[in-house]
Amino acid sequence: MEKTSSKFSKEVYGKILGHLEQDILDLLWSSGEASGKEIFTAIRRTRGIALTTVLTVLERLWKKGLVIKEKGESVYLFRPVFTKEEFAKEVSSDFFKGLFELSAGGASASFVNILAQVDPVELDRLKALVESKKKEIESRKG
Repeated sequence: MEKTSSKFSKEVYGKILGHLEQDILDLLWSSGEASGKEIFTAIRRTRGIALTTVLTVLERLWKKGLVIKEKGESVYLFRPVFTKEEFAKEVSSDFFKGLFELSAGGASASFVNILAQVDPVELDRLKALVESKKKEIESRKG
């Protein structure tokens, strides 16, 4: 039987994941599904950690609504609720919404400047996305 936490909230996305939470999600994104012991075995290769710590963090991720907990034959199996791309989109969407509510003009200018510094090619992609969104809005109006 599949279990998801009823405590899922979008405010989760506004918080930065801890290092261990991120490591666990990265493992689940690459494997698709794993038991707590499998995750522990993979993580302990790079850090000294107890199985109980991994299980506690998995339980927290489940309570936050970021992983699904499903009873296997003898252990619980965990898998991510969102793909890495979906998660990144949700986090960035919530972040930008808050930022734009604070100052849309300043946030837009900063975003474009940072994008130009990080990857200037993305400016063309941004332009295409803006044009596409404008057309979508216009088509809904008329």
